[in-house]
Amino acid sequence: MDRIESLEGKRVAIVGLGISQVDFAIGLQNGREWDEIWCINSAAATYPCDRIFMLDPASRFYDSDDAGKQTSVMCRLLDETEKPVYTCELDPRIKNPVLYPVEEVCNDTKCAYLNTTVAYTIAFALWNKVGRIDLYGIDFSYKENMHFAEAGRACVEFWISKCMSADILVGISGRSTVLDSNVPATEKLYGFH
Repeated sequence: MDRIESLEGKRVAIVGLGISQVDFAIGLQNGREWDEIWCINSAAATYPCDRIFMLDPASRFYDSDDAGKQTSVMCRLLDETEKPVYTCELDPRIKNPVLYPVEEVCNDTKCAYLNTTVAYTIAFALWNKVGRIDLYGIDFSYKENMHFAEAGRACVEFWISKCMSADILVGISGRSTVLDSNVPATEKLYGFH
């Protein structure tokens, strides 16, 4: 797969399933616009999007209940969507699958640290040289429940850093814990608050 040249310099919203997705909804309701919207898994069942990223094999949804409440939503979405679904295998049950260009992305970025669908999505944005990404619903942990955290936050923050080093602007919902975005500005610099 070649880079998608039309993505270069574009503004992209990446929407996941965390609570900070509410800020994406508010943004839409208040006229915020992006050149493209990319959804992670079943976020595409709620939000209009241009691309869906699902780096789980489709069998996780079709052949098991491993995805819990997402299972039936994802099966319906994968059967019906006209949007490209970037995935790790071309399962014939997906209506519009696109094999994620893992070799191209890893070779170009000189990195194969990809342990969550969000990281793959951000790496795809970097590889395609977008101009800005805004992250919503990408949270991983919550102040209200310190005993719960999803794996992958470090990997996502690593790819965000690579984007910033490539002069890609990165916006993160103020509700998200990613890059401590939910921490008040007066408390962000340890030792200097």
